[in-house]
Amino acid sequence: MRLAAAASLLLIVLSGCQTADTNGVVRTNEPSKGDVTAFGDAFDGLKTVSDVEYYASDQAVAEAKNQFRAENYGNAGALFYKATQLAPNDGGAWMGLAASSDRIRRFDLSDLAYRQAFRLVGGTPEYYNNVGYSYLLRGKLQDARSSFLKAYELAPNDPTVANNLKLLSSSVKNLER
Repeated sequence: MRLAAAASLLLIVLSGCQTADTNGVVRTNEPSKGDVTAFGDAFDGLKTVSDVEYYASDQAVAEAKNQFRAENYGNAGALFYKATQLAPNDGGAWMGLAASSDRIRRFDLSDLAYRQAFRLVGGTPEYYNNVGYSYLLRGKLQDARSSFLKAYELAPNDPTVANNLKLLSSSVKNLER
């Protein structure tokens, strides 16, 4: 008797499952035409979860960039570090952490962050430019020149790279006082 009751209950539950032809795809969050929200609004024009490009580290990266622009490099570094913990595969967050660490002269941390950034973003002009600037801050002018030239080869029209090459040449002249 209990077995028959359990079987009939199972049949009732299974009859509520989706049986329409969906070609093997089950709709999870996309509204159908004519569906309305809990507030009675139509879904037309609203973004659903699949349309939104949001990552957990976005807010931390945005605030870190603001802090970096305001020259609060310690705060920027802490926020970039938080972003790397939230999204370990965010190459931009690692680049920001490296640049912030350079500015507070934590070259041990910037080296680690640059290694991780290279794994994620590769040898981009931005990467080589930032590494070159890091070497410039350390006084390693030959290494800085090598990195800046790699960046220049990849992006010859980038004004930041051109400015850093000029900065390097003025640094060399200042050493010869």
